[in-house]
Amino acid sequence: MKSMYAMFALFILIAGLLSACGAQATSAPESAPAEAVAPATEAPTEVPPSTDTAAPTGPPTATEAPATQPAAQGATVSFATDIFPIFESRCIGCHGGERTQEGLDLKTHASLMAGSNNGFVVTPGDAADSLLVEMVATQKMPKRGPKLTPPQIQLITDWVNQGALDN
Repeated sequence: MKSMYAMFALFILIAGLLSACGAQATSAPESAPAEAVAPATEAPTEVPPSTDTAAPTGPPTATEAPATQPAAQGATVSFATDIFPIFESRCIGCHGGERTQEGLDLKTHASLMAGSNNGFVVTPGDAADSLLVEMVATQKMPKRGPKLTPPQIQLITDWVNQGALDN
């Protein structure tokens, strides 16, 4: 059963990456050099999402999370600058604000790693065996509000596969 979830998650991630690559390639002017993906350790405030001139891939929403991109090959994904902003915008309302549904608190790295009423939700180094990745990749979470984008799911997957570090 886990391999079916892993294959489904992989399919979603590949489809998201392909659609993101296609939109980016068609929107960049030929004479201008392509923008490199910023390493995950850099502050995401260099170019605000509102200044992005790329063609939108879907309808914007008022509750849309900050734009994120998958980590560049070999780049380290940071909990503080890459993962926590996703949790803050999409998850903490139910898992860390006034409530902690299922006992899962996503306000800090330590509370995330402590898990939920159902046990651990992250297996460092193994996204395929992490309940957190499974729930966002299959879009079972978040239950309310917009689902995570494929690049956001890829960032979480990369972070878990890199050891789910508190960095």
